Amino acid sequence: MHLNQSLMYKSETRQKVTIFTGSPEQTFGLGKKLGKTLRSGNNVALLGNLGSGKTLLTQGIARGLGVPGNVYVTSPTFTIINEYPGRIPVYHVDLYRISDEDELIELGLDELMGGDGVVIIEWAEKLPVRFLRDCNIKVELRVIDSETRKIIVTSDSEKVLKVVSNLVDQN
Repeated sequence: MHLNQSLMYKSETRQKVTIFTGSPEQTFGLGKKLGKTLRSGNNVALLGNLGSGKTLLTQGIARGLGVPGNVYVTSPTFTIINEYPGRIPVYHVDLYRISDEDELIELGLDELMGGDGVVIIEWAEKLPVRFLRDCNIKVELRVIDSETRKIIVTSDSEKVLKVVSNLVDQN
């Protein structure tokens, strides 16, 4: 992994780190390290095209949050929300099939996002602004080639950004 650009300001409190991963294992590893930094109330918005690595990153985040290896972490495309046991509850949300805000409210997404666990949202592009504002970590995944991903992490958490930046030093 290598860092493209150090901390860049997006707003007064949110900063951005861009990193490239060169394999699925590195993307999973980034997720695992990120998961270890997360706390109750963190909401992670994942943005990216089909096949960009959102579910793989989520699997890593779940392992970093202590979800046991024997618990299969898969995209809840049809169930919309999966809950996994970890050191804190992990809620994995897939908005691919969601068409409007009413469906999100029916699902209770606003209650999950203000709850006691970590909420990871795939296809966060579909979130209305009022929900997206509550995501204190945004991760955009872009496909460079079959192995390489450009991953842009935006957060107001210095700890999260430091962990992502420090991955560069480990390679």
